[in-house]
Amino acid sequence: MEENHMFDVKARSPWTPLNGINQITVSPAKRRIEASTTIPGSKSLTNRALIISALAEGNSKVIGILKSDDSYWCIEALKRLGVDIKIQGDTAYIKGSSGNWRSNHLYIGAAGTIARFLPGVLAASGEGEWELEASQSMSKRPIAPLIHALRQLGAEIDYLSDKDYYPLQIKGKEMKGGEVSLSGTISSQFISGVLIAAPYFKETTTVSLEDEIVQHAYVFLTLDLMKDFGAEVQYDNALEQIIVNPKTYTAKDIQLEPDASAACYFLALAAVTNGRIRINGLTEKTKQPDIQMLDIFEKMGCKVTEGDSFIELEGTAQLKGGFEISMKEMSDQALTLAAIAPFADAPITIKDVAHIRHHESDRISVICEALKELGIQTEEFDDGLKVYPGTPKPACLNTYDDHRVAMALALIGSKIEGIQLHDPGCVSKTFPGYFTLLEELGLDIKQERTR
Repeated sequence: MEENHMFDVKARSPWTPLNGINQITVSPAKRRIEASTTIPGSKSLTNRALIISALAEGNSKVIGILKSDDSYWCIEALKRLGVDIKIQGDTAYIKGSSGNWRSNHLYIGAAGTIARFLPGVLAASGEGEWELEASQSMSKRPIAPLIHALRQLGAEIDYLSDKDYYPLQIKGKEMKGGEVSLSGTISSQFISGVLIAAPYFKETTTVSLEDEIVQHAYVFLTLDLMKDFGAEVQYDNALEQIIVNPKTYTAKDIQLEPDASAACYFLALAAVTNGRIRINGLTEKTKQPDIQMLDIFEKMGCKVTEGDSFIELEGTAQLKGGFEISMKEMSDQALTLAAIAPFADAPITIKDVAHIRHHESDRISVICEALKELGIQTEEFDDGLKVYPGTPKPACLNTYDDHRVAMALALIGSKIEGIQLHDPGCVSKTFPGYFTLLEELGLDIKQERTR
């Protein structure tokens, strides 16, 4: 796994505050962590809203965007396509292009959402030609199920290097639409990538699922946002079949809610340190799937308070373990649970997350390796891992250019002195201010700049 120790500098955006920081050391706070905080907007909703707004007719305002590497490259790609976008604070003002794009070479960084959402909308544009280049890590992640489905619907897309992977060449044409089936076992984003483009196909499109979807909730987020922008869609609760009628999106002003995935790191921080954290602007009514982590925190002995405009978690002196949990629908939090599991009173087994082996890193293997370096007993399975109680020892850990690895491992530093993380800047993919907020909450954060 040695090649994963290197990060792709090109994929980092100007929105990261950690350029030039080679290593960060995280150590416990000197006082109990008690705070009320606000988390940036949802990563999942930000890029969906930006792309749909760009496709729409008219001017949209998207309030509460997440300013991260992923959204930066989405905005830059849309600008190169000729879309007029202005960013003021955390608000994006977008003049919709009605699906008429300027031909160009596009770089999309490491953003899985853009990699899966742009091919379909470009292919259906009627005319134009594009080359899409992704980061080193994104170019190792499979794209074949999406491209195969789009080709069945009439798209003209070619691989420019290795078959089934980025980079891509796309020629815009009128896409007929029709019936297509695809798998959701690797990523729900393949399904969303077809759905977002489908209103611009000539005929009604029917998407059928060949098997299962690893995270249903993200498809529902896509469908809800499509409906907000005027799309005509029909589907059942199991999402076995989704029907999309031809109809262009209509501009809309929307407010994005905070990112539940990002919020979970701070809820976990309160859980593992016996602190108290209130997350403003997020409620248990959100459709973001990682909100299900609240149930796990309660199972571990924490107290959760759900308000009309906040969620609050208070930790416990001793976290409870001794359970097995399927994290299929909230797999982005598998590493979060694994990182705090050593501090529980009994082993915790995480199951049904085989697909996270195909993210920015092989997350199952990477977290097992990190925990073992810390002296924690783990068992690795094809679809998960088992973590035993123990006291981690100080260590310098690789983050493998994976934002979720870095953010999860930092939590261990809230309990143990001297947890060093190599290449902490990878958090800018989804949460550039992560370590700044940890420091504001009281953790001791020391930065080491590249010489």
